[in-house]
Amino acid sequence: MSTSTTSAPPGTQDPPPASAAPRRGKRDPARTGWRRALRRDWQLYSLAILPLLFFLVFRYLPMIGNVIAFRRFEPGGSLFGEEWVGLRYVQMFLNDPTFWQVFRNTLWIGGLTLLFCFPVPIVLALLLNEVRRRSLKRFVQSVSYLPHFLSIVIVAGITMQMLASDGPVNHLLGWFGHEPIRFIQEPEWFRTIYVGSEIWQTAGWGTILYLAALTTIDEDLYEAARIDGANRWQQIWHVTLPGIRPTMVTLLILNIGAFMAVGFEKVLLLYNPLTYPTADVISTYVYRSGVESNSFSYAAAIGLFEAVIGLVLITSANQLSRRTVGTSLW
Repeated sequence: MSTSTTSAPPGTQDPPPASAAPRRGKRDPARTGWRRALRRDWQLYSLAILPLLFFLVFRYLPMIGNVIAFRRFEPGGSLFGEEWVGLRYVQMFLNDPTFWQVFRNTLWIGGLTLLFCFPVPIVLALLLNEVRRRSLKRFVQSVSYLPHFLSIVIVAGITMQMLASDGPVNHLLGWFGHEPIRFIQEPEWFRTIYVGSEIWQTAGWGTILYLAALTTIDEDLYEAARIDGANRWQQIWHVTLPGIRPTMVTLLILNIGAFMAVGFEKVLLLYNPLTYPTADVISTYVYRSGVESNSFSYAAAIGLFEAVIGLVLITSANQLSRRTVGTSLW
């Protein structure tokens, strides 16, 4: 007994089982796109190698040294300290009255710097934006930008020469019958001198960012405001300031993050033992404790404390800005 097999008509064969089909690994579209962009623009990506190496070598690798804040370190000994001491150095600076005086000075100088130096570039940018004569605008911009390119040593030298006992400021006071003032030696004048020199040095450079942000505002918004009867002040308040608000918030968050890191170089150049009560800040105190007194573990503990406060400040400012304004760094 024979069985006959009938062949199915062409085009009606059953497809092969799925197991017979060759399997190909699925590629992640994001990873594939990143590799394609890297091959296409490798010259541009190569420019980031040196900045990344800089941050790796001079910013991230030194973080390992924070371990000596919890270990007893002696010059010439082990790189990461001799023995574990826990929170001994943290307790030392928390119980040190000199540290709390330095901490208060840091808060005072940082707060005054933020209060006065942050709004000045905004005001200057708004004023320059209203200037119609290009020659006058360029002249004011050049004069205000110039101090930023000067070395801090030069800025401190100019400040000390201007405020010296026989300097131009005291000569001017003498014309009005006032006795010479020892600005550099008087503790109560240091904060005013520091904030004033900081405004003079940084205000012009800060206007660059705000002038760039002003160019992104749509002119139709000003036209609509003029049609509604808004004057120049109302246009600035309702159109200009909201237009540059993201830039303002971003720079404010960055300034708050650097609140505790008051300019070390300028303070070190301007202060002296007579002005320590108001001029000594955490960064200069860490320098004297670590480098001059060889108390590296104690200085590392203070520096770590300062870094933690800065991290908390910038994170809090970022979260507050995101919830209230809707703009944040991350």
